[in-house]
Order: sequence, then C-alpha cells, then structure tokens
Amino acid sequence: MNFFNGLLLAEGAPRALFELGRIQADSDWIAPLVVSAAVLAYVIYVYRRDSVELNRAIGVLLTLLRLAAFAGLLVVYLKPQWRNEVDKVENSRVLLLVDTSLSMGLHDGEVSSTPDEPSRLQKLAQALQRSDFIRQLRRKHDVEVLRFDQDSQRLVSLTKLGSQADAAQADGPQAESEQKPILDWETALAPRGAETRLGQALEQWLQADPGAPISGIVVFTDGQQNAGLEPALAVELAREARIPIYPVGLGSLRQPVNVRISDFVAPARAYPGDRYVATGYLQAQGLAGRNVTVELFSRDAASGAAAANEQGLSEGVQQVTLGGDGEVVPVKFELVPSEVGRRTLRLRVRPPAEDHYAGDDQQEVDIEVVDRKTRVLLFAGGPSREYQFLRNQLRRDKDVIVDVLLQTGSEGISQDANAILEAFPETGEALFAYDAIVAFDPDWRELTSAQQELLERWVGDQAGGMILIAGPIYADRWSQDPSQGRIRGLYPVEFKRRFSLLEDSRYGSKEPWPLEFTRDGLEAEFLWVEDSGPASAHAWSEFPGVYGYYEVRGPKPGATVYARFSDPRTADGGEQPVYAAGQFYGSGRTFYLGSGEMWRLRAEDNAYFERLYTKLIRHVSQGRLLRGSHRGILLVERDRYLLGGTVDVRAQLTNARLEPLQAPRVTLEVSLPDNALETVTLTADPSRAGSYRGQFAVRQEGVYRLELPVPESDDERLARRIQVKVPDLERERPQRNDPLLSDIARQTGGTYYVGVAPALGIEEPSKSLVKVLRDQSRVITTVAKPTPLWANIWTMYVICGLLCLEWLIRRLAKLA
Repeated sequence: MNFFNGLLLAEGAPRALFELGRIQADSDWIAPLVVSAAVLAYVIYVYRRDSVELNRAIGVLLTLLRLAAFAGLLVVYLKPQWRNEVDKVENSRVLLLVDTSLSMGLHDGEVSSTPDEPSRLQKLAQALQRSDFIRQLRRKHDVEVLRFDQDSQRLVSLTKLGSQADAAQADGPQAESEQKPILDWETALAPRGAETRLGQALEQWLQADPGAPISGIVVFTDGQQNAGLEPALAVELAREARIPIYPVGLGSLRQPVNVRISDFVAPARAYPGDRYVATGYLQAQGLAGRNVTVELFSRDAASGAAAANEQGLSEGVQQVTLGGDGEVVPVKFELVPSEVGRRTLRLRVRPPAEDHYAGDDQQEVDIEVVDRKTRVLLFAGGPSREYQFLRNQLRRDKDVIVDVLLQTGSEGISQDANAILEAFPETGEALFAYDAIVAFDPDWRELTSAQQELLERWVGDQAGGMILIAGPIYADRWSQDPSQGRIRGLYPVEFKRRFSLLEDSRYGSKEPWPLEFTRDGLEAEFLWVEDSGPASAHAWSEFPGVYGYYEVRGPKPGATVYARFSDPRTADGGEQPVYAAGQFYGSGRTFYLGSGEMWRLRAEDNAYFERLYTKLIRHVSQGRLLRGSHRGILLVERDRYLLGGTVDVRAQLTNARLEPLQAPRVTLEVSLPDNALETVTLTADPSRAGSYRGQFAVRQEGVYRLELPVPESDDERLARRIQVKVPDLERERPQRNDPLLSDIARQTGGTYYVGVAPALGIEEPSKSLVKVLRDQSRVITTVAKPTPLWANIWTMYVICGLLCLEWLIRRLAKLA
C-alpha cells in the first residue's frame, strides 16, 4: 500500500513511490496495530509499576525509550522502502506480409504478346511507391514489411512517427521532397520463390513475438498455397492471439487460356553425322484436344542477338494435340548435324488466337557440334571407389578420352584408361590438351611450383574445369601447408587452420546424412540426376546420404553453395557445413565436393552416378567449348534461370595484342524477352587481369540474349543466351484464391480486400486499411528493485542504542 506517490515528471520518466513492504492491503494493518497496542499497554503498565519510587521524569524517560526501541523493531517489520517505476509505451504494430513467389510475377492481361502491363508485384510496388499508405500507418503503428515464398524474412522495420508535430510536419509542402524512399519497392519485392508457403509464413510471424500489441497482419498474395503448413493451423493461432488478418487478393480470378513450351531439352554436345533428339514439352490450359503446329529452327549461335528475330533453317514441323489442363505433351525432333560449330535450336508453337501470353510460345537451346572428344584427366591420391567407378564409366563413354594419374600407383600398373601418367604434366602443350581434371584427394605437395603455376593458367586463362574432391588422407596435409596457397586459391571454399592433424574432419560417421540442397543447387541442371528439376529433387530426397565430409570454414566470396551436410549436430553459427560449392576462376570453373561418396547413388539407380558426373564434367569444362573467339569468353552459371533470379556474368577478355585487357569496365548488352534492351556494367576483377564480372535480375519469362562488344576490335561480339521460366508448381493455379483468403479474414476478424487500390484507400480512403487497423498501443510499467530504508546498520545502531541507554538508566536508578 502506497503512503504517497512521487511526482510523475514526464511520460517515460521514472517516479519514486514510498511503501511498506509488509502492507499490501488494509487487512495487513490489523496484526501490527493489535500487537502494537498490546505492547504499548504492557510497557506502560510495567514501567508505572517499577517506577513508583522513582522520580516521575525518569519513569517517563524509561517508558519512552522502551517504546522507541519497539517502534524501531516495528519499522523493521513493516519494511519501509522506495520503489522506482517507469512507464514505457509499447507501440501498436502492423505486419505487412508480401507474397514474393514466382506466381506473383505473372501478368494478368487477357491476351498479350508482350507483358506491357505490370505484373502483380509490380502493381503493388508502384502503389506503395506512389501512395502515402506507409506514412499514414506510421502515425499510429510501428510497421514491419516482410516477404515470404518458400521461406520468409524481414525487409524493413519502421517505427511510429514520434509525435503529432512530426506527423503534421510530414504533411507539409516540403514533405514529399524531403522524404527519402523507404525501399526500392520493385527490387525488394521481386518474385523469387519457387513455392508459396502462406500458412508457414503466418505461423512464423505470429510466434515471432508472443504477446506483442499487433493491430493486424496484412497479407498481399494471390492466395495459392502449394507447399508447407496449412493456413488453417496459422488461422487458429491468430484467433487464440486475437490478431486479425487482412488478406489483399492480387491477380485474376480466371485461369488464363494459354499454351506454352514448358521445357526444351537437347544434348549439350553432338558429333557430325551422329543422330540426336531434341525434345520439347507442351503444356496448356483451357485448350484440351486442340491441335497446334510446332516448328523447329536452327541457326549459327555465333550470330548471337543480332539474329534473334531470324527464324533460321527449318528443321521440321509437327502437328500436336494438346492435353488437359496442366498435362505435359512431349514433341520430339531427330536431327543429324553436318557441320562443326555451335548451333542455336529454336522450338516454336503457333498458338491459337485466344492464347494469353506469347512470351512462352518459344524456347531455345544451344548445342555444340564438335569433331573431337572431351579429354579428362583423373588425378587421384589413391584408388578410391569414386575414382574406380568414374574411371570405368568414362572409359566406356565414346565421347570421352580419359587419362589417369594415380599417385600411389607403382611403375607398370594396369589401369583401364587411354594413358597412364607417371607425373603431372609439366608443359603447357601437355596440360592444355585436357578439358577437365577430376582430382580425388590428391597430394598437391608433389607438384612443383612451376606445375602449380601452369595449372592455375590452364584454369584461369585456358578455361579449364576442375572437380575437386576432398578426402581423409591428404586434404589436411596440403591445406595446412603455407606453400600451397596457389592450390587453395583454386578451391571455392576457405580452409580452416588446424593445430593438430588428429582433429575431427567429420570422416567416418556411423550413419548417413542426406544432402541439403540450396535454391541454387535445386536449380542447377548439372546436378539433376533425373530429366526435370522436381523429379531430380525427389530422387535426391530418397538418397540416404553420405557418411562424412571435409570440414571447411565456408565458401569464398563470390562462390556458390549448392549443397550442405544436413547433420544438425554439425551446424556452425546456424549454418550447416558446405558439402558442394562452385566458382568461376578467370575463364574457368572449379567445383568442390566434401567427400568422394557419390558412388553411393548407384544403390538408388546406376544411372544417377553416371548422369551426375557426365553433367559435372560438361559443366566445369563449358568454357573450353565456348572459346569461339581468341579475344575472350563470356560465361554465365547456367543456361536456364527461374523468374526473379540473379544472373552472375563473367567475362575474360584480351586486348588487340592478346594480352589481358586493362579497362576498368566493359558494357554488356542484354536483350529482354519483350525486345527491350538493357545495359549491364561489368567491372574489372582486381584479383585477375582481364577478368570482369557483373549481375542482373531476370523479371520476365522468356529468352534473354547477352552480347558483349569486345573493346579494341572490329565490332567483334561475345554472345550467350539464357532461358527464364516459371516453375510448374507456381503455374498450376495462377488465379486468385478468393475462397481461402476470404475465409482467413472471416475466421480471424479481419477484412478481405480484392486488389491493391481498395486496401490502400486509393479509391475510397474511408474504407482503407489505415482506417480499419486499430491503435493497440499500451503502457507497460517496469518496476526496479526496491530501495529499503530499514535494512542498514544505522537502524540497528538506533535500536541497540535505545536499549543500551534504557539499561544504563535502569542500572543508575538501581532498578532490577
């Protein structure tokens, strides 16, 4: 119970309150008062009786001293103290949750040859950029902008505007010019996810800060949940927490009538006179049973983007009957190349008049027609199973010439290979003949400094490709050797410094652990062991996994992580250890595997191991195939990307004297699917002369053409082509899911808005979310530890002093 309150100086300022610790209610006074009255009566009675013969003043003094001592004990019992309190205002909070899955990058026009109108997310980004919706929300709430697809993360946290004066000033004539953009909305909300996990995202942010004063969760989405936790479970959590959800439905209600080429596959390499098959896959909506014409054309790939609008040479025409909604219908063309060179194949379907979008009616692939075989060197520290299986596979491959160098082999050993090397190549002529090197835990210390320098030149300047497989024998030895810096530079991972070779490098686990693929790993076609991404992901999920890995510090800057070791006990700083990673190195590529255990894939299917290594070798040696110009090479990570992804571009260039180019930057021309032209600046890589790199995001579906005019040349150009697509999972149901979104709003007490304009109050401000979301701000009082006034030595001195003085007077008065 408070006797009096301290003065509240200001909101949020501390205030001091005096209280008695023993007294929490009025009834707590009864016992102390009764006991005090009894003691008072007893003391007065005793001293009146004992001091009858004494001077009255002495009797009164003794009585007062005894009562004062008792009063001191009473004070100790009541525990007087100062208690400090601070009032803290916890602002109301609004969560803006934006669906950034790839279906949100679709365009909802009825019939469109090019995506002239903005995509769903572009419409939202433009509305947020132009309106003052966010600022109006911040007058009453803290605002958090979040994104979700297959995962979810916070984009920005914005605090409530400090005062009414601040808000009024923000509305002034200079407000618009003085305000800085909160975000680059179009970039921040770019579609990127191959899945939509609406329920999982809602659950994550509902449980992120339990008990927070959340006014509501606003969800901008098309409502098409296709993976993860069901939204019903998250809705139940919202109801328990009394947090309303306000869905804002984006997109069209109608399933667009459309035919598209969902995929186009051809071998990366062919030989003159050898027959090969190019296969296209047609997928349609609302056109079941209709016949369409499919045409195949080819042209010289060296002509690049300049010939993008030319059909080229007709290779065949077929009539195809379309299947039901979403059904995939294959169409195959057999071709026999006659000339050596790089060819571009274009597959085109003639759509019906009601086709929704013409940008997906054609796809292209490049194929290299060569008259030479791929030369591969297997360089092994010992005859591991991985080495033996791959050696036998490549020896059977009629397109490959395989040589071996087995460091533990003795003179005269027998190996099933084209040639058995006794030492690593020492001349450029010998080493530069190889397209790829597969290194199985070799002891790099056996290479001389000159050999290591030659190897680096082969990768960086000659576009050589390396597959680097760590192992339990030699990796720790050479990676800790200071003289092996040049070799460590070729690896896309950073090695740890170990103080003892006995430290555990995670070899020899008792149980297998599956590989945890990153998004880059799932999209990398050279890691697909089946014909399609979903089928390959399923195959990898059935793979029991590997038993060990070589522990590294992490990926190098600029390297791409494709897979991680999934044992949760090995997580370091929240991330699982790197198992597979790759990087550009000059004009070449290197790829790292944490252990030589891919042979275990043979237990699932013998073909998996063969497909994996065939594609890996082609991937790392790709630069050797693309050296169409003596002035340089243009490289991208892969030929196909998902909508919203980022393309990492590398170029290795020389000047007119064939020396590394010294320009600080070069310009890349990117031709978009809608025929617009963008320029991307590639900046010089300071770590390697003549090397340039840059990035750009892909926000349209279709074919992108990359051209790099070579400086100091007669209009010589390096060219590449990439295909951008939306995964089937995001295309199956692109229409807006009104039933689900309205049900979420109804069950949680929110409101369902159809379209961005009504939600942001662009059309009717009185019905906007700003008016609906209530201020849930609250005051929380925090109490500091009380400061006792009785628990100190002076209290005890006073009580003891009173008792001692009473005893002394009693002795002087000769009382018993």
